[in-house]
Amino acid sequence: MLRQCFLWSVLLLSACSSRPAMDVAPTQVQSVSFPVLRAWHEGKEVLYITTDVSDQAVAKAKNANYAPRLRNTIPQYPKPPQVKTALERVYSFPNKEQVRTIFASVPEPLGYASESTHYSPLWLMYVVVWKDPSKATELTSEEAVLTAEEQGLVTIERTDIVLNCPVIPFPLID
Repeated sequence: MLRQCFLWSVLLLSACSSRPAMDVAPTQVQSVSFPVLRAWHEGKEVLYITTDVSDQAVAKAKNANYAPRLRNTIPQYPKPPQVKTALERVYSFPNKEQVRTIFASVPEPLGYASESTHYSPLWLMYVVVWKDPSKATELTSEEAVLTAEEQGLVTIERTDIVLNCPVIPFPLID
């Protein structure tokens, strides 16, 4: 049964490739390489990859696919709070006061056992700018970003940039 499920997985996954399914031996393991990036979520480090971006300049900077149709996932604003979408918030720092982005949610627990209904690998980018860059500190959670805004330390601006950045459910192997 397990072998049959694996074979079906190979066949289904091969439908996304340009090579015919029969070119892949059922026992052959194939892999790809992506740059693994680090972000923050509630004070903890998480790992992710970026595969697609709706903005061409950002896609180029992140060496990702340019996917303008991702913008179609953005709802009309103002959006009532009860309207749920596939997008989550990611906070980015365009002036490089902070290298790591901040995710509003991650799968919890990571992996197939996740019970999180809030996580989505599709992110709507919010840019965070320090009003006085000399006072910049490392922010490690959405709550810290919103507190900094309330204190008048940063500005937050919603963009129309959507990114596909799945969180990786396993640790790095050195």
